Amino acid sequence: MRGEAAEAFERYQSPMSWRYGSEAMRRLWSEAEKRRIWRRIWVALAEAQARVGLVSAAQVADLRAHMEDIDIDRAHALEVELMHDLMAEVHTWAEQCPVGGGIIHLGATSMDIEDNADALRLRAGCDLLLERVEAVIGALCAQVEAWAEVPTMAFTHLQPAEPTTVGYRLAQTLQDLDMDGVDLRRVREELRGKGFKGAVGTSASYGQLLAGTDVTAATLESWVMEGLGLSPFAVTTQTYPRKQDLRVLNVLAQIAQTLYKFAFDLRLLQSPVIGEWGEPFGKRQIGSSAMPFKRNPINAENIDSLGRMVANFPRVAWDNAAHSLLERTLDDSANRRSVLPEAFLATEELLRRAERLVVGLQVDRAAVGRTLATYGVFAATERLLMEAVKRGGDRQVLHEVIRARSLEAWAATRAGEANPLAASLAADPAIVALMGEAEALTYLDASAYVGDAPERCRRLVDAVRQRWD
Repeated sequence: MRGEAAEAFERYQSPMSWRYGSEAMRRLWSEAEKRRIWRRIWVALAEAQARVGLVSAAQVADLRAHMEDIDIDRAHALEVELMHDLMAEVHTWAEQCPVGGGIIHLGATSMDIEDNADALRLRAGCDLLLERVEAVIGALCAQVEAWAEVPTMAFTHLQPAEPTTVGYRLAQTLQDLDMDGVDLRRVREELRGKGFKGAVGTSASYGQLLAGTDVTAATLESWVMEGLGLSPFAVTTQTYPRKQDLRVLNVLAQIAQTLYKFAFDLRLLQSPVIGEWGEPFGKRQIGSSAMPFKRNPINAENIDSLGRMVANFPRVAWDNAAHSLLERTLDDSANRRSVLPEAFLATEELLRRAERLVVGLQVDRAAVGRTLATYGVFAATERLLMEAVKRGGDRQVLHEVIRARSLEAWAATRAGEANPLAASLAADPAIVALMGEAEALTYLDASAYVGDAPERCRRLVDAVRQRWD
């Protein structure tokens, strides 16, 4: 007899249900957790209404006693009849609560419950992501420090340029992710719920309930939201502004962009043609079913694959916000059930894999040295030119000498020969007239031509650690 888990795979399962993301994130966006949060919100509403005498303490206690008794099978069965998922949950819970069942959802509209629940889940999801961001930032800080002074060939336009350092290259990712993390923190702090404002945001239903009391609808709303630990938007329609979803997903897309570039760079550098970087590879890991020798960068490729998806989620959120006509339309409902959880799960997976890559990053010093030796001398000619002109040389004459010698050297390297440029320049009469051959060779050593990259690495790490420690 097959187990329950195996039986579940007889039907379509989203990869987000089991393959990507953490168990904590999957639980947060699960159907059961959504309904628990709904019930928590309904209890908070009933507690506030009890303060005014609209419901009894016994009714509230009955609801609270059954908050965790989620019965999805019963709710789904009722939904077939009622064609309304939230009301199916109301009826399911009411069946469990003989005393309090009759006052569930009093004065509320569906989005008073659902949108506040979504805001709570967005906030909790941001908290989980911030933990992951901090972990990747910590790993990057350590690697930037470790490789701050190790020279490597930089590439612009995918062509050899001037030397940089391995740490300085990694610092670009650190700086970007730091900005993303700061933005995620800010958006998390600015998250708001719909509050309790009824069908079109005017609080008319609550005003009717509270007529004859000295409590206003705004006061009742404040009591409920304080119980939830969530601030409400000042004004809403039937929903909270869908721009909020767009803001959140934009930040997630930013994170995806940062990690996408890092992973793409790693894939380029792992190519055997360059061979300088590599992602960790397990002893029993299989790179290809057909080619046993392959060491494919599967984690970096996974990041780029999921990153493309996350990058497109804001487009859906943009449409939801832009097309929420007048006081609301329902054409956002179906896609939000998928887009919001999948955006968080995919972004979390990006961060999980990025941490694995950063911590286990393999840098082949020999390959780094070979690339620098082959191409670095071309960049170092700038250094030689500056020094030679300072000693009285004619800048235009020297420029032509370097240009001609460089073209000869390019032809040699393309033919697979060792780069002859340093030796040929150091022995050129125009150079020899200004400095000794040995001295000229020191200026053509590209490994020292990294400017203040190491110091910038350390300053960045210090600043980032102050923000995240």
